[in-house]
Amino acid sequence: MKQNGFWGLVFNALFLAFILAPLVVVIAVSFTDKGYISMPFDGASLRWFRAILQNEDIVDAFWLSIRLALVAATLGVALAVPAALAIARYRFPGRGALTGFFLSPMMIPAVVLGIAFLRFLSLLGLGGSFWALCATHVIIVVPYALRLALSSAVGLDRDAERAALSCGASRFTAFRRVVLPMIRTGVVGGWVLSFIQSFDELTMTIFVATPGTTTLPVAMYNQIAQTIDPLVASVSTVLIVGTVVLMLVLDRMVGLDRVLIGETR
Repeated sequence: MKQNGFWGLVFNALFLAFILAPLVVVIAVSFTDKGYISMPFDGASLRWFRAILQNEDIVDAFWLSIRLALVAATLGVALAVPAALAIARYRFPGRGALTGFFLSPMMIPAVVLGIAFLRFLSLLGLGGSFWALCATHVIIVVPYALRLALSSAVGLDRDAERAALSCGASRFTAFRRVVLPMIRTGVVGGWVLSFIQSFDELTMTIFVATPGTTTLPVAMYNQIAQTIDPLVASVSTVLIVGTVVLMLVLDRMVGLDRVLIGETR
């Protein structure tokens, strides 16, 4: 109370309410018993949660998004970790330009990326392929994995790795048994952020996705454009609850603050 003052606490409370209010409204709307979005409503019902399981397009899009995010996050981390170690350890001409190149997808508007990917994949005849969609998602998640891996790799003490090499360990063994555990939080944090970014990506994906590769965000967007029922609100509620559970699990297993900022100690 003394540190922030009364008005500081009031401001923080109002700001928190402003941030959480849309989520609370979405969750409340998902329990409506009506066939359209209404707030307030007369009675609560689980009909729109049951409707999720009855909608094959939503279910198929969910599992496709899960597979896509798993593949994109894993490949993104696999590319980001060697790049982060090289950038953190060595000084070479073009180092800054290389870093900027890896991070550039974060600075390019998603609409521009979507149009560019659509044109490029069309020229190669790869439109509609799951692996082509994976490639586009890998490109957009690499910066997130790189930033956290780089934060863990910068200033990393290499004495332990040198000791392992001097004892006869191969470079791969030294990396797997010594270096990787030391940058684990950055790698895990990068993977989590990459997974979330891939799973949630809409603007770019809507240009690349086809009827056979429709992700959950695209399916939800199409649902909103075609109907006014609260199905999307119930799907959003499930995703909100799932995200909260995932964050709690990460906090218990690793420590959420360490995962998000990529601490090494």
